[in-house]
Formats: sequence, C-alpha cells, structure tokens
Amino acid sequence: MYTQALNNNSDAADRTIEDAAHTTAFQARIDAEARIEPNDWMPAAYRKTLVRQISQHAHSEIVGMLPEGNWITRAPSLRRKVALLAKVQDECGHGLYLYAAAETLGASREELVDAMLAGKAKYSSIFNYPTLTWADIGVIGWLVDGAAIMNQIPLCRCSYGPYARAMIRVCKEESFHQRQGYEIMLTLCRGSAAQKAMAQDALNRWWWPVLMMFGPPDQASQHGDASTKWKIKRFSNDELRQKFVDATVPQAQYLGLSIPDPGMTQDEEGHWRHGAIDWSEFKQVLAGNGPCNRDRLAARRKAHDDGAWVREAAAAYAEKRKFRQAAQAAE
Repeated sequence: MYTQALNNNSDAADRTIEDAAHTTAFQARIDAEARIEPNDWMPAAYRKTLVRQISQHAHSEIVGMLPEGNWITRAPSLRRKVALLAKVQDECGHGLYLYAAAETLGASREELVDAMLAGKAKYSSIFNYPTLTWADIGVIGWLVDGAAIMNQIPLCRCSYGPYARAMIRVCKEESFHQRQGYEIMLTLCRGSAAQKAMAQDALNRWWWPVLMMFGPPDQASQHGDASTKWKIKRFSNDELRQKFVDATVPQAQYLGLSIPDPGMTQDEEGHWRHGAIDWSEFKQVLAGNGPCNRDRLAARRKAHDDGAWVREAAAAYAEKRKFRQAAQAAE
C-alpha cells in the first residue's frame, strides 16, 4: 500500500515537472511570435480563455444581425436594402467562422449556442440597444463597426492561428461595413435639417454605449493580464478606447455633428479625452437589464427552435451519407 502511494506521488510530481516544462516552452513560443495551432500543447487556462473570447465574439456576430435585420424591409431605397442585406449576411458568416475556430479548441458548437440561449454566455452589450430610426443603421456601421475594427485588427496577430486567420477576412468585411455606415451618415448630414437632426439624435444615443464596447477600464478588467501575456490581446481596453475616440472625433467634425460629451477636451499631444463613463449602465446591461436584452434572447431562442428541423435533416443526411460510403467501401 505504501509503495503504491509513493508511486502515485512520483507520477504526480513527474506530471507537474512535465507541465512546467511544457508551459515554459509554450510561453517561449508566444514570446517569439510563433502561432499556436490546434494540435499544439497549450495550457488549460489558455484554451479556456480562447473558448470564452471566441465564443462571445461569435455570439455577438449572430445577435448583432437582429438590430439591423429589423431595417432591411424599411431601408429607404433598393440600393440601401441590398447593401444592408449583404451586411447582415456577412455578420452571419463571421459567426460561423468564429464558431468553427472555437471548435478547433475542442468546444462543441451546440454547447456554446445553448449557453448563449440560456443566458449563461455573454455577447457584446452594444446589441442590447434599439434601432429607432434609419440613422441608427448609419451609426451602427460608423461607430459600432468602427469600434469592432479597432478591437479586431490586433486580433489578426493573435497567438492562436485559427482565430487570427479568421479575423483577416472578418476585418476586411467590417471595414466595408464601417464605410457603408459613414456614407449613410454623410448623406443624412447633407440632407434636410430633419435628416441631420436624426443623425445627431442617433449619435447622442449610441456614443456612450459604443465607448463601453471596449470593456471596463483597465484597472477593473478581469482577463487583461493573461490575455496580454499570451498575446491573444495586444492592447488594453483603455488604449483601444482612446484610439477609437481620436479617430472618430475628426470624422464627427467633418459630418458637422457634435459628440455628446460636454467634458471632452483635447490635450497638448492632440488626444481627445472623453468624460466619465457611466459604468453602472454597462453593468446593468451585462446583467440582462438593458433595453433589449430579453427581446434579443427571445428572438434567438425562437430562431433556434424554428430551425430545429433543418438541423435534424442535416444530421439525418450526414448519417445516411456516412452509411452509404461505408457500404461502398465494403463492396
């Protein structure tokens, strides 16, 4: 009995030494800017962090279809309808790329989706706000997709290969979405006084929620240190938020719109410093108490339930095809 116990302790010690060696080698690869691939050894915490981040990103793309999809039939022209439809389709594709990337980490797509539908997994807080006018579609393209690009371009250099490669195409398409939104805003601002007022109203309602998209301030961020160490994330929340503000204020000035922040100032280095963000609102939205939280999840649950027959048919076809291939191989 004592010998067995000693052997077990020795095995545990060996595994600890082996894991430490793997961890050291893993971090050395990260520091050398090498890409980690699905079959490579990786710490459990690295895998867990990636699954959490990639799945939340995927959920955000899928839920993000809802605010804009609501306006496809109400867009003011055929050209606008076609462009908005293409954008919503792009967002669906982004979700699929990202779910596939999460699957390379051993995550089940079904489990990830079920967690989101159950309210256990998060998606971007920005999609819990309503789109009240056509100008909101312009603001989403200009600001929301602009903020997404600011977040996502560094992810093209993420240490995890499948995620980084997926982000290259996502960022190219998001860049088109941002330009599309800005063009809508430019058209409104060059239109009638009522149209420009509509554009200003949309900016007033979306500005602060968009700043919250970058996440809590660095001192309150829960995952920043590990993500930065592993080079999943290249910049902090506050750094990305500042880059976004510096890029966006001149665009608003060109449109002739006013940023709804009376406390905003420009420092000696040319950076635009925004006022205090109401993080209590951010926490309320994350807790499920935003203007559209319940509506968004209800819409996704309904779509999931209505699409059950499609998943069942696809599974049945795959099983039938597998059986046919096995029968042909046996001949």
